[in-house]
Amino acid sequence: MSRTAVYHTDVHWTEEHWGHLRMGNGPEMPFSAPPDSQGHPGVFTPEDAFVAAANTCIMMMFLWACERFRLNLLAYGCRAEGTKLIELDRTEIFTTLRLKPVIRIGLGGESLAAVSARAQKALAAARKYSLVANSIKSELVIEPEFRFE
Repeated sequence: MSRTAVYHTDVHWTEEHWGHLRMGNGPEMPFSAPPDSQGHPGVFTPEDAFVAAANTCIMMMFLWACERFRLNLLAYGCRAEGTKLIELDRTEIFTTLRLKPVIRIGLGGESLAAVSARAQKALAAARKYSLVANSIKSELVIEPEFRFE
């Protein structure tokens, strides 16, 4: 049987191009538009949130998949980059999200081929089951670098 979960945030305009964000899970922070959209530098933006949502969701699903596929995950780090297209009429869309995870996995006495195959399956499962990845229109490109020890 299907079920639902509801998440919420509250935002309030404070002044100029500034707002305050309170997330349902507790954190609060100021935010602005990015400088290329008349915002301020050095502060959280909706664009940051979008790219971070994809990056963090894929990572969390990869952690789940590593447990499922019995992988000895030693380290995971990922740089994510979102490419935003700004049309002449100022409409904007993220066309591509590119994730570049660097993943270290212990071999634990198993063959490199066996562990590598499971690691690839785990990353594919993370992509398949990522709520955020499944909810975006942008092309999602994942370019992993696996390191086996």
